[in-house]
Amino acid sequence: MRAPAFWNIKHGRDAAFALRTILWPLSVLYDYFTQNRIKTAKPLRLAIPVISIGNLTLGGTGKTPLAQSLRRKLAEKYGKVAIVSRGYKGKLQGPVKVDIASHSAGDVGDEPLMLAQSGDVYIGKSRAEAAQLAVANGAKAIILDDGHQNPSLAKDLSIVVVDGEVGFGNGMICPSGPLREQPETGLKRADIVVWIGDKSDAQTELSGFADKVYFANIIAQEHQYEGKYLAFCGIGRPEKFEGTLRDLSVDLVDLIPFPDHHDFSESEIAELRSRAASEGAKLITTEKDISRLNQSQKTGIEVVKIEIMFENPNDLGDIIELLVAKNAEVG
Repeated sequence: MRAPAFWNIKHGRDAAFALRTILWPLSVLYDYFTQNRIKTAKPLRLAIPVISIGNLTLGGTGKTPLAQSLRRKLAEKYGKVAIVSRGYKGKLQGPVKVDIASHSAGDVGDEPLMLAQSGDVYIGKSRAEAAQLAVANGAKAIILDDGHQNPSLAKDLSIVVVDGEVGFGNGMICPSGPLREQPETGLKRADIVVWIGDKSDAQTELSGFADKVYFANIIAQEHQYEGKYLAFCGIGRPEKFEGTLRDLSVDLVDLIPFPDHHDFSESEIAELRSRAASEGAKLITTEKDISRLNQSQKTGIEVVKIEIMFENPNDLGDIIELLVAKNAEVG
């Protein structure tokens, strides 16, 4: 399912005021249950540092490339770093360590499978149990993926990631808007905001946030793309992928969007191959999408790899120093 367009429109005819009003009672319930779960939880305190990466909106904001970069930097300080995830859309309940040789995206979710290419990842319906399994297997620090509204683990440092292109959308809570909780509420539990991309609304959106704000961009790794390409993806905002391809000067025939976290069938991949052949083009997709394909489906499909780049190269180091300081306070 793709996010409704009106979620990111504050004013005008396309803001769907009537629909937002109809949905508002459901938003009140969504907010009540979210906040009640957070307030009544008894978080598990681990003996190792826990850093949470999350957001205040539904959909992708750039958490995954941040988790990858942060894991590399954390490893310099702590050694073995594990990422703990819910394993969204994976059928396994866990807790289990993700094994790229035996697990599929259908087992553990596409993001955990992708992240496991470069380090230890544990998934579980209970993230506290998944984290305990990581500790039992020698983890010296944990990155809690998409953990800002998950109260099961005590966090030494909480990072909220914001996509600067949409900010906090229309400012309303799901299903009236994209928010998981109101910014003034969620930011009270944050130590750091990482604002990605367009900074024009940052000061306004973060007016009540007095802690640290870092600015970064998601960039594609350098690669030579020759010839024509037919792109496809099943991500929250396919227009972001299209923009990346345009920035790379890819000769793009078309981009075919699918629902977020889409499980591609053999017939769909066959249709994509047929369309590409008729256009004299090659297929290209994202890292998350390629992780959901089986080995035969992947053949001949190129992948755009992305990474996060902070405006200040010292920012990742500053984040680690803050984690160390806060963990020392708790200890």
